[in-house]
Amino acid sequence: MPAPQARPSAPDDCPVPLDVLGTLYRGDSEMVETVLADIPSGTRARLAAYLYGKSHLHALGLRVASACTETDLVRVAGHAGAVLFAQSRAERRPAEARLPGQRRISLAGSRAIA
Repeated sequence: MPAPQARPSAPDDCPVPLDVLGTLYRGDSEMVETVLADIPSGTRARLAAYLYGKSHLHALGLRVASACTETDLVRVAGHAGAVLFAQSRAERRPAEARLPGQRRISLAGSRAIA
């Protein structure tokens, strides 16, 4: 009788148990760091790619990716992993921030063309 083989995980399968995912989703920064530290690096990278690919979990994917190495993310997701690594470390500018000398655009004074 042949030995049972492990089923390869499908791209849509979450690489961690759902209770761990729930803890990451609801946890504060300290709790998330603690949980991520206990997840092996390869699994953490797969989790970051998985979460980033879900529109409602995009921000959590970036947060998890910030705890990954670029090597692990690239190994798991190729070029997309490199982009995920860069995005997870990019400084976020506030939406209202403008570059020096950049003027604010307003349509308040414009006239409708008839």
